[in-house]
Formats: sequence, C-alpha cells, structure tokens
Amino acid sequence: MSEAETASPDPGVVTDLTAFQRTILVVLAEEPRYGLAIKRELESYYGDEVNHGRLYPNLDDLVGLGLIEKSERDKRTNEYALTDTGVDAVFDHLTWTISKVVVDDDRAERLAEVVDAQP
Repeated sequence: MSEAETASPDPGVVTDLTAFQRTILVVLAEEPRYGLAIKRELESYYGDEVNHGRLYPNLDDLVGLGLIEKSERDKRTNEYALTDTGVDAVFDHLTWTISKVVVDDDRAERLAEVVDAQP
C-alpha cells in the first residue's frame, strides 16, 4: 500500500484553530446564533462562564478567516453563521477525528450507534 493510501485525511484549516474556536464552529453548525446565544451554549458545554473578552475576539478571528460570517440582527445584536468554508472545516476535522478513533469494527459500530441516535 502506498503512503497516499494509508495517510489520514487532511484536517485542513482547522489545525490552526484553538479548541475553543473549533467548539464555536460546532455550535454554529447547528444553526446561526447571536453572540449571547453562542456564549450560553459554550457555557453549557464547558460548565463554566465564558467572558465576552474571550468570546468576541475569537468570533472576530473566525470571521477574518472566512469560517463564519457576521450579520446585523438589529442595531445592537450581531448574528453569526457558518460559511461554506466553515462547514467544510467542521467536516474536515470530524473526518480526521473519526479516522483516529475508529480503528476496528467495535468502534465503527459504536460510531454508527451515535450517528443513528441523532434526529
């Protein structure tokens, strides 16, 4: 088997992101959200407070990378949504992660159960 055939999928641009930024992308993969809704979802995930000084600079960085887009929901509120590039980044990272975790039939079956349990 050649090296190309055994190589893992390329995780793409997501390799340059922090875990926090990747989690933001996953939160936005579900649906577009305004900043406070993103903050609440992250706090639920982490079980700890996420301060504005951490969240908004990371959102701005992701906008700058073209992974999310920011639009004005009203005069005070911005809404954030994944771009097509952001969706691709989430799937690239997911594909890479799966390639590392699913190493045998038992794990493949566990993953299939997780996927099947989704709505």
